[in-house]
Amino acid sequence: MDKILVIDDSIVQCEYLRSILCDEFEIVVCQTGRDGLQTARNGKFSLVLLDIIMPDMDGFMILQELKATEITKYIPVILITSLSDIQHEEKGLLSGAVDYITKPFSPVIVHARVKSHIQLYHYQMKFKEEASLDVLTGVSNRRRYEEESVVKWRSAIRFGLPFTICMFDIDNFKTYNDTFGHPAGDQVLATVAQAISSRLHRATDFFARYGGEEFIALCTGDDARPMFEYMTQVRRAVEDLHIPHNPAVREWVTVSIGGMTYCPRGGDSYDTYLKIADTMLYDAKRFGRNRVVWSNATMEQWTENT
Repeated sequence: MDKILVIDDSIVQCEYLRSILCDEFEIVVCQTGRDGLQTARNGKFSLVLLDIIMPDMDGFMILQELKATEITKYIPVILITSLSDIQHEEKGLLSGAVDYITKPFSPVIVHARVKSHIQLYHYQMKFKEEASLDVLTGVSNRRRYEEESVVKWRSAIRFGLPFTICMFDIDNFKTYNDTFGHPAGDQVLATVAQAISSRLHRATDFFARYGGEEFIALCTGDDARPMFEYMTQVRRAVEDLHIPHNPAVREWVTVSIGGMTYCPRGGDSYDTYLKIADTMLYDAKRFGRNRVVWSNATMEQWTENT
């Protein structure tokens, strides 16, 4: 059942909207703007019904906050108010609202508009999700990675959290393709991607195909040593799949992993630390592949012995 958030200081109006919509939707009510913003960030809502006249924050301020926050910016917002002049309607729509309903409500109109915008929201989210997936492996694609890297980097700076960039490369993949053929190589890409992705399943983890046989993970919250040790487990999980390789180069399909963990600060460049992670991956391959090489904030390097 879709969830609708109603942000309105009038309990009478909230209950009236609930009576119109509760048979088909789950209704959550907040009577202040600040509570509404917090609830919107913590819940999965398909629509927000937002009153313009509020005691602590007006609806336009709340709308701007919703649209400026990554986790809520795609949720459709319908403004509700007794103000019917064209200036307020224009301001709301230009600020990101999808529709505008004036009081007194027509239950038929409210229900029809709510249902229509929720259906459109699901269509847009499905399209967005499909557009952000790598078709071959089923994990996020390079385009989604580019977007997510900006969001996660800024979040780590804002909250002062350790930030990890980790790169993966399937060892001797060209040789595998030359030996077993590209269809088999495609299957290996998909299998390895899913094996890694299944272990990076926390809300703070992100995993994507970077290009070719390379993948990338972004993780927030853990220090360098725990991340290094965890990635050694991920590396072993891929090796333990026991996918036969060309015996002239190695027994099983394996991955080399390079990463770095750092607490970024304002003014730091993401690309600088991406290059460090890429250097760690290069060293992992240079030291014999099928291993993890890591760097911490002081540029101390740790190398897994395999």
